[in-house]
Amino acid sequence: MKASDLFVKALEAEGVEFVFGIPGEENLDLLESLRNSSIKLVLTRHEQGAGFMAATYGRLTGKVAVCLSTLGPGATNLVTPAAYAQLGAMPMLMITGQKPIKTSKQGRFQVIDAVDMFRPITKFTTQVVSGDRIPSAIRESFRIAHEERPGAVHIELPEDIAREETEMPLLKPSMSRRPIAEYKAINAAVDMIQQARSPVLLIGAGANRKLTAKMLREFVDKTGIPFITTQMGKGVLNESDKLFVGNTALSDHDFVHRAIRRADLIINVGHDVVEKPPFFMHHDGQQVIHINFDSAAVDPVYFPQLEVVGDIANSIWQIKEQIEPQQSWKLDFYCDIHEAYVAHREAAESDDRFPILPERFVRDIRKTMPEDGIVTLDNGVYKIWFARNYPACHPNTLLLDNALASMGAGLPSAIAAKLVNPDKRVLSVCGDGGFMMNSQEIETAVRLNLDLVVVILRDDAYGMIKWKQSDMQFDNFGLDYGNPDFVKYAKSYGAQGWRVDSADVLEPMIEKCLSTPGVHVVDCPVDYSMNDETLHHTIRELSAKFKE
Repeated sequence: MKASDLFVKALEAEGVEFVFGIPGEENLDLLESLRNSSIKLVLTRHEQGAGFMAATYGRLTGKVAVCLSTLGPGATNLVTPAAYAQLGAMPMLMITGQKPIKTSKQGRFQVIDAVDMFRPITKFTTQVVSGDRIPSAIRESFRIAHEERPGAVHIELPEDIAREETEMPLLKPSMSRRPIAEYKAINAAVDMIQQARSPVLLIGAGANRKLTAKMLREFVDKTGIPFITTQMGKGVLNESDKLFVGNTALSDHDFVHRAIRRADLIINVGHDVVEKPPFFMHHDGQQVIHINFDSAAVDPVYFPQLEVVGDIANSIWQIKEQIEPQQSWKLDFYCDIHEAYVAHREAAESDDRFPILPERFVRDIRKTMPEDGIVTLDNGVYKIWFARNYPACHPNTLLLDNALASMGAGLPSAIAAKLVNPDKRVLSVCGDGGFMMNSQEIETAVRLNLDLVVVILRDDAYGMIKWKQSDMQFDNFGLDYGNPDFVKYAKSYGAQGWRVDSADVLEPMIEKCLSTPGVHVVDCPVDYSMNDETLHHTIRELSAKFKE
């Protein structure tokens, strides 16, 4: 059997459904093997888009996704997606080509050491030096990429190795179970929670990676303990719930931070250090229980008193089975915080000025999306507003990146989300800066006949950096740019283009786009001029009424 055929059969044995990428000369044997495979090749317009698609597929399914590039510049274009998947804990395998390693007549043309290049930003990287090594290399890559904490892995398949003959059999995927927490840690957690005065549950990124929602729902229903989410923990529990206190979108001084400071015990589930700290621990008697797949990364602002290490869902189930609600718990304060947060949010959402305010925009998008609809965000200041103001109802229905926080991922992520969930509404929100970094993938979406809506929040500038520049009292410099006519731009790819010209138009326009087959690109002017006043002053003043 040709080695490239064995390689593809090994991918099939691992359950691979898609390979995203751009082949080159050095991948042609592998490409021919894929042609005769059940695996679908999703040809993209840039390797970065392919990597973002694969990472998002891994994030949504929990399975290892695959992307493909050639050597040299193709491989270097996967560096950002590799870091995106690695920091975001998304299981992904990158396959890159290489010149023949036994004999080559091309010298060092396009040759870089891709294995060493990927080493610092992956969990595992290797070059296949023999066709006989293919089954073990792929099995090991998939195992490492999938196990907690998930991330990126890389295999380099040289051109001459891909075409050599091999008789090596496949290795069957092994079965494994995540370890569970020790009973002494569970008992200690139950005691700490029952003895607390005002416990609160904080849900982070780790809880969004596995099936933890059911157990957390049962825990909250039994105890009545309110919950808070981080940006990447959104949707594990329904944020329309009256027990939802808020999201830690801001670093401090929001309503949610008043609740955190009032709590004498924080049950921190799935905390991931790649996110900005959702709270700062102080040496003032506040206690923290760390519940996660692995132990805590301790630093000056995070030093939990108890660590419950093991499968999160099982840990929560064990605690839930033993715990009893306590009459001594004081939880009414959290309800007051919730009501004030919702009242402030709803007041801002009714503003009909144009260009549209981000609060109004988020509300209208929420109204058009069903509870299981998926919104993918690129990176920009609007991400704060979605994290804070968009109630996510199910896990991974608001896909934002608070780890690498890379621009350019929003549109490719939406394409992957639609491939995984063809029957769900999928909408991507991008700033004009992030959209233009991978806007060519509109052609990919059109070619795949996807039903997809992309909304571009246009302010003709790198808005988040411009906001920070102003906040630091610097003059406006170096951050403004021009844009194409996005309506015409969309049509040039075969998509449909739309432009919002008033706040009242947005919601019905988005509803129409979501209800009409095809790819739709919506140009929506946005006004960020109130960001500083609202985020740095108004919210701080209103939340200060809730004394700690």
